[in-house]
Amino acid sequence: MSASQRFPCIISHSSLHKPTLSSFYYFPFSRSRWFSALIMSQNQRRGSGNREQQWKPKSKPKSVTSASASVDEAVTTKLGGLSISEGQIWKPKSYGTVVGSNTTAAAVAASATTSTTTVDLQTEKRSVDLSKIFLKSNSIENFRVDNSTYSLAQIRATFYPKFENEKSDQEIRIRMIEMVSKGLATLEVSLKHSGSLFMYAGNVGGAYAKNSFGNIYTAVGVFVLGRMFREAWGSKAGEMQAQFNDFIERNRISISMELVTAVLGDHGQRPREDYAVVTAVTELGHGKPKFYSTPEVIAFCRKWRLPTNHVWLFSTRKSVTSFFAAYDLLYEEGTATSVCRALDEVADISVPGSKDHIKVQGEILEGLVARIVSHESSKHMEEVLKDHPPPPGDGAGIDLGSSLREICAANRSDEKQQIKALLRNVGSSFCPDHSDWCDSHSRNADRSVLYKFLQAHPADYSTVKLQEMISLMKEKRFPAAFKCYHNFHKAESVSSDNLFYKMVIHVHSDSAFRRYQKEMRHKPGLWPLYRGFFLDINLFKANKERVAEIAKSNNDVVGHVNNGNTSTIDGLANEDANLMIKLKFLTYKLRTFLIRNGLSILFKDGPAAYKAYYLRQMKIWGTSAGKQRALSKMLDEWAVYIRRKCGNRQLSSAIYLSEAEPFLEQYAKRSPENQALVGSAGNLVRTEDFLAVVEGGMDEEGDLATEREPAPESLSPSVKDTIQRKEGLIVFFPGIPGCAKSALCRELLNTAGGLGDDRPVQSLMGDLIKGRYWPKIADERRKKPYSIILADKNAPNEEVWKQIENMCHSTRASAVPIIPDSEGTDSNPFALDALAVFMFRVLQRVNHPGNLDKSSPNAGYVMLMFYHLYDGKSRKYFEDELVERFGSLVKMPLLKPDRSPLPASLISVLEEGINLYNLHTKRHGRLESNKGSYTQEWTKWEKKLRDILSANAEYLNSIQVPFEFAVQQVLEQLRKIAKGDYTVPSTEKKLGTVVFAAVNLPVAEIKGLLDKLSGMNTNVEAFLKDKNMDDFLKKAHVTLAHKKSHGVTSLASYSLYLHREVPVELNALLFTDKMAALQAQLGSIDDEKIVSKNAWPHVTIWTGVGVPPKEANTLPQLLSEGKATVVEINPPITISGTVEFY
Repeated sequence: MSASQRFPCIISHSSLHKPTLSSFYYFPFSRSRWFSALIMSQNQRRGSGNREQQWKPKSKPKSVTSASASVDEAVTTKLGGLSISEGQIWKPKSYGTVVGSNTTAAAVAASATTSTTTVDLQTEKRSVDLSKIFLKSNSIENFRVDNSTYSLAQIRATFYPKFENEKSDQEIRIRMIEMVSKGLATLEVSLKHSGSLFMYAGNVGGAYAKNSFGNIYTAVGVFVLGRMFREAWGSKAGEMQAQFNDFIERNRISISMELVTAVLGDHGQRPREDYAVVTAVTELGHGKPKFYSTPEVIAFCRKWRLPTNHVWLFSTRKSVTSFFAAYDLLYEEGTATSVCRALDEVADISVPGSKDHIKVQGEILEGLVARIVSHESSKHMEEVLKDHPPPPGDGAGIDLGSSLREICAANRSDEKQQIKALLRNVGSSFCPDHSDWCDSHSRNADRSVLYKFLQAHPADYSTVKLQEMISLMKEKRFPAAFKCYHNFHKAESVSSDNLFYKMVIHVHSDSAFRRYQKEMRHKPGLWPLYRGFFLDINLFKANKERVAEIAKSNNDVVGHVNNGNTSTIDGLANEDANLMIKLKFLTYKLRTFLIRNGLSILFKDGPAAYKAYYLRQMKIWGTSAGKQRALSKMLDEWAVYIRRKCGNRQLSSAIYLSEAEPFLEQYAKRSPENQALVGSAGNLVRTEDFLAVVEGGMDEEGDLATEREPAPESLSPSVKDTIQRKEGLIVFFPGIPGCAKSALCRELLNTAGGLGDDRPVQSLMGDLIKGRYWPKIADERRKKPYSIILADKNAPNEEVWKQIENMCHSTRASAVPIIPDSEGTDSNPFALDALAVFMFRVLQRVNHPGNLDKSSPNAGYVMLMFYHLYDGKSRKYFEDELVERFGSLVKMPLLKPDRSPLPASLISVLEEGINLYNLHTKRHGRLESNKGSYTQEWTKWEKKLRDILSANAEYLNSIQVPFEFAVQQVLEQLRKIAKGDYTVPSTEKKLGTVVFAAVNLPVAEIKGLLDKLSGMNTNVEAFLKDKNMDDFLKKAHVTLAHKKSHGVTSLASYSLYLHREVPVELNALLFTDKMAALQAQLGSIDDEKIVSKNAWPHVTIWTGVGVPPKEANTLPQLLSEGKATVVEINPPITISGTVEFY
């Protein structure tokens, strides 16, 4: 179905009144109780022979079969009171269960025929008025919210919350190592398969993608999951599929998977097989979701024979530091084989996945996911592995029917046809109800559903918390949509007073997650904002008896909720429990970020812009200089190759590997260095004949969205050949009024020589421009494409930045942000002392063109409004985002570094204003401060602000750097950028450049030892006489391990001692006419002996012309052959050095 058919119900950001919400909490199914029972049942079965292992099912609920069947019958392509005839619907045909013999095949075929015939007969006998599904003409419009109106909301499917790390990756790694070292936690690492999120909650609960349902993505997911049941259970697949659906429906469980297929578009490598791996199991209950621990996930999956991921646990300081060092060593060239082998060697526990990445996906590995888990996790995992051995695969060798690729290839007319074919082949035992995929799903619910849901009384605790979450997101105007659809699974229960809907909470930007996390810190009771977030909503009228029942339930459970609040997860503080880091590999990023994401830039803007793009990306990643040179050579060749082959027709990113993979394969064959650069190439899977059809374009719902690390649309410069004189330049200001942007623009405009080139400079002041400002800038860009424009207007948010990016792209310009230099806070890029200076400056102004000066009665409120436009961004995030978008950043000095602290009176008045602003906006939104409930408070505060700023005028003037100095610093930075001499600040630790580990020794002490030996021994004196050791001996070290000679894990094992001091005993000098070295014996760190992987630990002090230093390793052999001289050092000399990576 097309994107236009399923265009969601986007709710506007108008302010909503939030009713008082009462609370209660109830969990019908305890995860811990289920897991304990599972362990117990396994132990009992071990002592009772070889009986078949089964989970004891709970009592069955009332059957939903009739309702499910009727929904299939109820859906047609027309709306209204129509009866359904046989020709108006398509009926699912069953592949049946897997056959193992001719007899079984016959039975399965008979069963499938009977099932299909039954459905046909039921369809012919029944006719359902579609107006019942849509609630008899405009039912939601006629549904009035009054005191008897209640809402019931339950989460239907969800994935883990997305936690944005505020600290740098390096800080997170340090914290992880610290927690593991102290025995507070274990580090868990899993493979990141390259696919898309798929969630399954049962044949009634539904199948979901990241932000959608009822489309080709979920149809493919259901088919792959059903087929994996056949592979695992063989002829029992149908029976087990039904049991599985029944179990997760009754216990309200959602299964999250990484869906990896070749039919939904290209990622880093086309998989050899279509498969999925379970990444999360969520117990939804009737309250806050409970996510299973990884041991519990493995136990669950092995019970139902679902595919699991490869997992490693690191529970000691040595293992966890070795892990991070191994990743650093493998970052630039790691593949699935080398990474898995290295982690197997350094991990305390390794649990191989049931799907081998190398066999099913290939060698190109997207990355690893590392997260902190309970310190008991290792013990828990050992118990699970003991009690739940890997299950057999009863479907091996059995005909599984048509594959995903065969079905998609045979049904190429449109998306709808492929969906039908896939669901038909899944079979009715696993997917009896197709209503989510039918055309009537395009009938979106009225936008008033959300408003009425929020206005209605909550019927349970889950609804209380979900109303609270959604109200907050709308109040704060988070970038998210709340898409509402009719719930066809509830068609039989619909009445004018009882309405059912599905809601998709679609978060459009990662900034929403970051801002929501900040709200959670202030309001610990908030539920997390999940990824993949789907709700079932019921709006109903309650009679007196029902109201009393709801009230009683509230009173019974509210105490349980209050007593159950906790600030820890599995013994970890919330902040630590959410510590997670994604670690990707360059061989994957080469394909996705540099080749695929660069296609639009290459074809639209040409090779020079493409080169600027990929060089900027590599700089941001911290790619080593040597690897940058090698990749640049290859990518330049790729650009010529693909443009020559495709001409002006851009290669589709959905099938980019059809061209990239053969190119990479040929390139890799030229040399071993090229092979290491590419990682792996060849064995291309051709997808053109079976690629899934998505009307409206591939990935209309964003489930395979172009990966952004950072966003590829930004074409702004970071290297010398990107800011060319034939291009223009936009200088803009993400700041706050009072940051001196207008004064700076005047100085830049009047500077002799401009930015050091011949491009004209012009300035457009926002306060003097009539109409929309940024379109005016775009017009000026088109009139004067080679000019430098100073955009004298505050540019405070992503919306403006996106406009500037688009302007750069459409008018061939670069953009440079200038920001006031400030330390910032964890939630705002500007600290209070910077805000105080800005306010002070504004209130010194007179006759300001924008009327923001000392005569403005609400100047303080306006300043706070601008300040809060940056709310939720830490200083680091703010700067990193600007660099990633525009490739450069200019900082304008503001405050003296040696200033005294902000006076208490200033801190107090600013905090008072911020609190008042929060109260005002919470109640009145963007209403001006001279209106609303807090008018008097604002008047008093504005006067108080002026009085305190005036009283501290001397202080505020003294802490500012001289304006002339600030202008000079900005001008120097701008001229560097214009010349191409600017270096992009790295936002990622430099990885993959380590070649060897060694103990670094002080050169001065080595030279002192040689001088001493020369004075004591004539042979040493004669040897050193004609050698200028000052020129040769610049560095001195004892090699511990070399990456090429000893392997990654050997090298990584020394990371535990990185930067630690170790004593080195030097006891002999060995030399020939070609080389010389000091024999070394390493000491200990923390009572642990440091052992070199070299057979002969030594310090090379000299080699002759053309003799590589590694030849010094042969000195002991030469000595035994009488070809070398030895001078013992007695007593030995001890020199201390530090363990380092080189």
